[in-house]
Amino acid sequence: MSGSDIAIDDQKRAADSWIDDHADEVSQWHETIWAFAEPAWREYRSSAWYVARLRAEGFTVEEGSAGMPTAFAARWSNGPGPTLLAYAEYDAVPGNCQAASTRREPRAGLSRSAPGHTDPHSALGISSLAAVLATKAAMTEYGISGTIVYTGEPAEKVCGSKVVHGVHGYYDGIDAIVSFHPFYMLPLCNTVRWDTHCGAYYSKIYSFVCDDPETWGELDNSPIAAAHSAARAPGADAALTTMWALTKTSQDSMAAATGGWSLSEAILTAGQATADNLPAGLAQIQYSWRTPDLATAERIGQILDSNARLAASSAHCEVKERWVSRNRPGLANHELAEVTWENMQRVGPPTWDEEARGIANELREELGVSAIAQPFLAETESLIDPWIAEAQLRALLPAWQTNWTSDDYVEMTWYAPTVRLYVARPALSREGFTSPIPAWAMNALGGIPSTINPTIRCAAKVIAGTLLDLFSDVERLTRAQSEWRERRTGGPTESLLPASFTAPIDYRWPEYVTTERGHEWWIPQSSEF
Repeated sequence: MSGSDIAIDDQKRAADSWIDDHADEVSQWHETIWAFAEPAWREYRSSAWYVARLRAEGFTVEEGSAGMPTAFAARWSNGPGPTLLAYAEYDAVPGNCQAASTRREPRAGLSRSAPGHTDPHSALGISSLAAVLATKAAMTEYGISGTIVYTGEPAEKVCGSKVVHGVHGYYDGIDAIVSFHPFYMLPLCNTVRWDTHCGAYYSKIYSFVCDDPETWGELDNSPIAAAHSAARAPGADAALTTMWALTKTSQDSMAAATGGWSLSEAILTAGQATADNLPAGLAQIQYSWRTPDLATAERIGQILDSNARLAASSAHCEVKERWVSRNRPGLANHELAEVTWENMQRVGPPTWDEEARGIANELREELGVSAIAQPFLAETESLIDPWIAEAQLRALLPAWQTNWTSDDYVEMTWYAPTVRLYVARPALSREGFTSPIPAWAMNALGGIPSTINPTIRCAAKVIAGTLLDLFSDVERLTRAQSEWRERRTGGPTESLLPASFTAPIDYRWPEYVTTERGHEWWIPQSSEF
């Protein structure tokens, strides 16, 4: 073993020690973010917590980066050298409010309609934060030169922030990016992505506006002006429902039924109510579509635009369109994947102790199945070689398909060499179950310290080791950058959105509010739900 090998091993041991020594503190950090559970674009307390923590650790932090109030961009430098980026996500999902409990129950004072962490992004962010702080400690101790950039990425559930940070230059000058996500589907468990990265994700809001309902017809045959029996414009609600129906009718004809593409919709709260003899003036619907390639994404978008125009015309409305996100498919980077995989092999998979197993068995019994000796999914406590995971994934896909499913880290891959790391989150074994395990049980495991902490510790050590390797081994970093430049050739090297693009933060996204009733989820709690 060379002197440089000994040095990097010492650096990694120092980072590991920082993570172990601060384990209780890091766990408390996670509990804080998990309990905040704020939804997309409205993660005010979560982002403020990260900003304060990073400043306390010596980082220079820009709040509200790229015009996004709940985003941030932090930087710490130890002299000239590579600039490496990691990031936090911290948005939660409405309708998934779950206590850190082995029973199905919302967090205190809230209804199940409130948000909760599902993936969980709380663990994603705290793992990467612990990693960069451990890396900083090792860099300081061993005099390692370089710069850490750490960004706060809100609204991942609508793939919202990364395209905005990218188009406004926040990833310019970055030498490499480490992207981490807790595992959520096999075979991508305790491994890194190899060739088949996530595909394109497009999301757009269509707003139907009926500002001039009085011009609907030339004649009003009612004996009394504006009587209930008078003819009136169909209005915005009619336009929305017409587009919804048109899209359902035409969805099977939008693209070939291969490649695993999908389309989903969400009707947004318009914030208005009208009398029964007045047409709705505003209605909004958001469509989001995941595709393995840009050509399919564009084709679906063209049909949606056509449906929107037809629907607006039929209901005497105008239609306004606004992008939420428009991401390019991801680029692989084998050099970075190999560096990260070496660190995953060094650290090993997460493991769960007797306390965690006891909690898992409590959940099993709550769900009506018996306790077993190994209550966690076996794959969560083992590594899978990236090449084996790739082969298993490719066996399910057409030979022509180069990308699969979606996540907005893919936009980062066009700005710098990027690795995608997966570490297992706690998941119950299927043994004994005859029906799907409910989502609330998985969400609960993501909030109970003894079950989620192994994921956080493992991921933090793998990320820190990868960052230290890239700071210390300039040759590997150079090879990663050369590979990245080659893979970018011939692709859409410019963002799919204009340089003037701003995040759609002004829509009526759901959020927590404080009223005379106190702090609550803005959809009022009811006795029915």
